[in-house]
Amino acid sequence: MISIKELKNEDEWRDVFPVVHQLRTQLDETTYLKLVHEACHHEDYHLFALYAQQEPVSIVGFMPMTTLYYGRSIWVCDLVTDEAERSRGYGGKLLDFVQSWSREHGYAVIALSSGLQRKEAHRFYQEKAGYDKVSYVFKKKLD
Repeated sequence: MISIKELKNEDEWRDVFPVVHQLRTQLDETTYLKLVHEACHHEDYHLFALYAQQEPVSIVGFMPMTTLYYGRSIWVCDLVTDEAERSRGYGGKLLDFVQSWSREHGYAVIALSSGLQRKEAHRFYQEKAGYDKVSYVFKKKLD
């Protein structure tokens, strides 16, 4: 049985950390919990998990945004499926869920970025999920 649930408290966030950590390997659990708390309470970040047989197997985190480029949009910050559970359609189900959530809440665009090295993810977004590659994302770390 598959279900999707919004994660709203520290215990639920902690429960999915092993899956999130597969994408965000630079984070330890304490830092992860602090960042999720801050993002949820100050940035309207939403974290959802897809459960298969009551185990979290795929996670998506996103934020509603309004920009001059996209207008009212959803930015997918994090999307990861447990390595042992990939290629079973879970990531696609979560993106479909985000699409439905976005429509229900009046957002017409969903955008995300993906690391240059993640070639399989790019293929998934373009070929299976129907996303267009429209830009590069640049970053600069400040001292």
